[in-house]
Amino acid sequence: MPRGDKSSYTDKQKRQAEHIEEGYEERGVPKREAEARAWATVNKISGGGKKSGSGRGKTAHTKHD
Repeated sequence: MPRGDKSSYTDKQKRQAEHIEEGYEERGVPKREAEARAWATVNKISGGGKKSGSGRGKTAHTKHD
């Protein structure tokens, strides 16, 4: 990995990053760039790293009259 400790990511996030990275490499993006883009994408999707506790998803907005 170019930088950063990836141990705080779940196995699913690691698999996602690997899959995304492979897709970039197939399109001709250099390996280091593909890896950086892949982890940036995983961070955008998931918020990065493991999150503990219930109710950490998107907040439910209720309509108040």
